[in-house]
Amino acid sequence: MAKKKQEDAPKGSPAWMATFSDLMNLLLCFFVLLFSMSSVDANKWNEVVNSINSSFSIFNGGYTSIGEGILISAGTSQLNNLDEYYQSMGQADDENGDDINQNPSENDKSIEDKLYEANISETEGMLDDISQYIERANMESYVDIAMDPNGKYVELTISGGFLFDSGKAVIKDSVLPIISKLGDVLMIYDDYMIEIIGHTDNVPMYSAEFKSNDILSSARAISVKDYLVNTKGLDINSMKWSGRGEYDPVASNATPEGRARNRRVEIRIYNSLNSD
Repeated sequence: MAKKKQEDAPKGSPAWMATFSDLMNLLLCFFVLLFSMSSVDANKWNEVVNSINSSFSIFNGGYTSIGEGILISAGTSQLNNLDEYYQSMGQADDENGDDINQNPSENDKSIEDKLYEANISETEGMLDDISQYIERANMESYVDIAMDPNGKYVELTISGGFLFDSGKAVIKDSVLPIISKLGDVLMIYDDYMIEIIGHTDNVPMYSAEFKSNDILSSARAISVKDYLVNTKGLDINSMKWSGRGEYDPVASNATPEGRARNRRVEIRIYNSLNSD
């Protein structure tokens, strides 16, 4: 049986290629037509060019300088200190020439310093004003005045023996005129936080009314608070009070003089920065 001769492939390019070529030509004509009808905003184009120049230091002659003046031409060059350049890229200086990317802890410290200075400044002014009033009212022998080391409040200290009889929490009638004058001072700062703290010595309580020094100190703080609110009209919403018993002594309880100093009532007038 004779072997069938294999047919030769058609000469020329495949039929699909002609169709594909026509499609490409049509697309090219389409984009050329779009480009011919488009317009370029010269101002925006200049802004883009200037932005690129300033960002990448592209010169008019086609050269580029990065870092210390190493020129790049024809697309290739060896950059010196490339790591240092990229680490410093994008950093900006503030108006004083200081790096704005400062250590966060240094920024926090600066804020704390400014807050401390503001507290000290305001509370020193309060201390001067209150001291002058106490001096004019001839109350220096009854009231000790001091300022918190952190500048948050002014503290007025009154002897517990001066205010109360031993083991009692009722303010003596003879002391009421002094407390009234003190209330006049506090009324000036009625919008500020006022804290009243009662203290005792460490002598155990033997009273049917008060079972411990904690309770006695709290009752004395409440008595002062009640007088200031009910008689002098201070706002109770801006006041707080507590009793610390024998736990915050300012002198040794080994001597009668020390125990007398420890029996006291403290009134703290916080400044506006610490009254919320």
